[in-house]
Amino acid sequence: MAKNRLIFLLVLLLIFTGCGRQTSAPSAQALPKSAEEIPGLTFLSRAEPSYAEQFVIDRYRDGYSMIHIADGQRYLVVPEGGQIPEGLDPEIKVIRRPLGGVYMAATAVMSFFDALGGTGAVRFSSVEADGWYIDGAKEAMERGGMVYAGKYSLPDYELLLSEGCGLSIQSTMIGHAPEVKEKLEELGITVFVDRSSYESHPLGRSEWVKVYGELLGEGELAETLFEEQAAHLEALPKPEGEKKKVVCFYISGGGKIVTRKSGDYVSRMIELAGGENILSEPGEDNALSTVTMEPEEFFAKAGDADIIIYDGAVGGELGSLEELKKKSSLLEDFKAVKNGGVWCNGKSFFQETLSLGEVISEFGSIFSGTAQDELTHLYRLKGGDAS
Repeated sequence: MAKNRLIFLLVLLLIFTGCGRQTSAPSAQALPKSAEEIPGLTFLSRAEPSYAEQFVIDRYRDGYSMIHIADGQRYLVVPEGGQIPEGLDPEIKVIRRPLGGVYMAATAVMSFFDALGGTGAVRFSSVEADGWYIDGAKEAMERGGMVYAGKYSLPDYELLLSEGCGLSIQSTMIGHAPEVKEKLEELGITVFVDRSSYESHPLGRSEWVKVYGELLGEGELAETLFEEQAAHLEALPKPEGEKKKVVCFYISGGGKIVTRKSGDYVSRMIELAGGENILSEPGEDNALSTVTMEPEEFFAKAGDADIIIYDGAVGGELGSLEELKKKSSLLEDFKAVKNGGVWCNGKSFFQETLSLGEVISEFGSIFSGTAQDELTHLYRLKGGDAS
């Protein structure tokens, strides 16, 4: 009897230990410290990222490369005309160059493809034409070069197969629809999951241009594009005096205030640019990187902010201060509204992942008072007292 009771307790311990395991995204510790030996291939060099922690690229002779992702996934990039090595670990996914017939279900990735001249490799889109704010993608859909193939959670499998889709690039949202990923792979479509949103540093997100440069065979161009973004951060002057108090938010249709978590990459960009997001709340940056607040709490905390960044990408672009005030008359008494310190970002903000260094630089110019009223990614709201 005592033995049976002991076994029962051990089973319970195993159950509860299993239930308490971490279910969050794997960390960069999953990345290998050295290159993997691949039958028939000769290792040449490793491309170590400067800011990114979620990938590493190993290059082999004859144009082969291995992309390691921090969730443990491995992708072997095979050059045009190259053969898949015999004896390759079946867990390694193969992506062949040149890319073509790609099903793009990660909108944040399109800015990379557009800048790398790879828009033509994307045949299928998970959003309609009006859901794209990247010019290259929008134009491709309007001329028929890229077609809608259903949202990421409900793709048109028949269409994908009929036109030879071989690669689907997905965001981590695919984790909410594992049956879709499984079905795509059953049909012979390689699924590449973009994890740029898990990067702790904003420029780490932009550095994923190197991953897509590797897929497209544009590694040198990718390096150049990233260095341009890194240069924006390096050129920022060190802030002097007190930091500008900044609030970044939008007002939902129900009148609630939605602001960014302290771990969110927008809050991090504000900090890197010399500002302080006074409304950020604790919490890791993830798929849900916002916090909803009651208006009363918001007005009590944010009234003396020096700068307002209104999130037009989610809350809708605003044309003037009057439009902002119509959302809540209490905003009229805000320090930033009275002093002309209200800015708005555009609808394309969250699709322009490559340009985060430039965005940080624009934040810096706003906080230092040197910004023009119209910037590339943000613009000042005028009207009323600040006109």
